[in-house]
Amino acid sequence: MSAESSWQRPYRGYLFDLDGTLVDTAPDIGVALNTALERKGYQPASDDHTRHWVGHGARVLLEQALEHQQQPFDAVEEMLEIFITHYAEHIADRSTLYPDVVASLAALRARGAKLALVTNKLTSLSVALLEALELQKFFDVLVCGDNTHKPKPAGDPAIYAGKRLHLGMDEVLFVGDSQTDVACARAAGCSVVCVANGYNHGTGANALGADGVIETLKDLV
Repeated sequence: MSAESSWQRPYRGYLFDLDGTLVDTAPDIGVALNTALERKGYQPASDDHTRHWVGHGARVLLEQALEHQQQPFDAVEEMLEIFITHYAEHIADRSTLYPDVVASLAALRARGAKLALVTNKLTSLSVALLEALELQKFFDVLVCGDNTHKPKPAGDPAIYAGKRLHLGMDEVLFVGDSQTDVACARAAGCSVVCVANGYNHGTGANALGADGVIETLKDLV
């Protein structure tokens, strides 16, 4: 059986990344990032840079933006507060669902699969985004960046999600968009596929080391 076909079977559970996998959140994240940067006197970041940096959590996003401008991290805590406040108030102004997300999640649920969200986003922000885009009803479990001692790329979030779903790692498929997601799945011991056009930190989807690449979530159904 080929590496590509090995994951192409129904799973009892699916673990989904959020940013870059289910929702294109970069536009709103970019505005919040630039709000924090500009209030502290730094230059705004480009959309391309924001998309490259998204996926490791808000603090790392800010640190990468400051590092790119060769600035110290002294103001990160204050900038983090500015970022989170602004983002929470404008969390879905410009963010949009990727094609086939709603129909695919509904189809997976209809056939009896359990679904979990596994993200490095804070719980408060994740819940707000899911509610704004009416996605919360699809998920049995939410595992966010402040739920486990180690976030992705450690395997802890995926393992924790599996336990809460009462499923073994051989019974779930991780669906993400980046090396962070692939590393998390590998550390947890579950299969993983990546969407073709997510936030892959500059690495092509076919080079991420996943078991397969999908164009949209419809390929899972």
